[in-house]
Amino acid sequence: MQTTFSPEQLKDPGIERSNEILRTCVHCGFCTATCPTYQVLGDELDSPRGRIYLIKDMLENDRDPDEKTVKHIDRCLSCLACMTTCPSGVHYMHLVDHAREYIEERYKRPFSDRALRWVLARILPYPMRFRLALAGAKLGRPFARFMPDARLRAMLEMAPKKIPPVSRNDDPQSFAPEGPRKKRVALMTGCAQRALNTDINDATIRLLKRLGCEVVVADGAGCCGALTHHMGKTSESHATAARNIQAWSREMDGDGLDAIVINTSGCGTTVKDYGHMFRNEPIAANAKRVSSLAMDISEVLMQLDLPEGDTRNTVVAYHAACSLQHGQQIKTYPKDLLKRAGYTVVEPSDPHLCCGSAGTYNLMQPEISKKLKDRKVRTLQAKNPDIIAAGNIGCMMQIGSGSTVPIVHTVELLDWATGGPKPAALEG
Repeated sequence: MQTTFSPEQLKDPGIERSNEILRTCVHCGFCTATCPTYQVLGDELDSPRGRIYLIKDMLENDRDPDEKTVKHIDRCLSCLACMTTCPSGVHYMHLVDHAREYIEERYKRPFSDRALRWVLARILPYPMRFRLALAGAKLGRPFARFMPDARLRAMLEMAPKKIPPVSRNDDPQSFAPEGPRKKRVALMTGCAQRALNTDINDATIRLLKRLGCEVVVADGAGCCGALTHHMGKTSESHATAARNIQAWSREMDGDGLDAIVINTSGCGTTVKDYGHMFRNEPIAANAKRVSSLAMDISEVLMQLDLPEGDTRNTVVAYHAACSLQHGQQIKTYPKDLLKRAGYTVVEPSDPHLCCGSAGTYNLMQPEISKKLKDRKVRTLQAKNPDIIAAGNIGCMMQIGSGSTVPIVHTVELLDWATGGPKPAALEG
């Protein structure tokens, strides 16, 4: 694609990177075939190719974003299926992230939109605040149908029936391995996951210890910054990400780390991109070090001696989170591990399509999100599984809200198969 940015414009690092990306696009349209919003809405401007045109026009002309452009960019899930499909290697993720930052700086949203985004940015990345909000939403859930705004209804309906107690395993500390130490790893405990489902981190720690890892929860580490990053709130996202970089750098410079383990794939995609996010900042070197050590839990487990399990009479439908299969290009490891543990693994039709969770998307675009959720639940349940497994808390909450089949994290099933407790979600 030909671009016409001026030399002055290209002095801006964001514009320079976007220009590189735009020039790799050849208008082929392969991306439209795998774009969930294009399939649901049928509008070219709700496809990656259409959004690329809108972003190019906005950036090249240095114009303030208009309502039309913002609407179509906001409808993007950032599922990144287009990046998997693209034969030209267009790095759409960096392009749309830059567009969101540009919009945040230069577009004044309606008050209700600004208020919603402010609330989400001030609550979701903070586990205790989120717990309080969930408790409030739980009380208000019976009245959700009376809410005039679909987004407010979605926020109330998101509240789980049971809010788990705080897990002290999420506090800064170190867990000794069972037997000789094979690796020393830092576990990213996250933010929203610590409020919604504490079983995932608990199972991860048990499993890694059992397989010979010393597990460190680093003091000062917390939210990865993804939630605010994808809202275009760069200063906020970089502030939280920088705290992680500093916390993990202290561990690397201390007793050393073999990996930074992440069991929420949406966070993993962002942490692996820290090197790019901070490429022009003083902590660039440490950010790059952190990105190089960041690994999804399935990547780490593939390096360890997960014992082969006896064949179980249990059918697991595996849901591939977009941030794992497209963002991190990890496609087979979770399935390989589940099979090794003795489970029968099946996949739904169109496994590349998003479930509609996408961070805060299900709260900000609830109508589109619901259509994607209903389709995903339908294709998963068509396989008649005993359990649904996924590697991302957002997907688990989204699918779980519409499924009659219990859903658990992949690591919970692997922990159970190697001596851990039966996942709580399967009890009863």
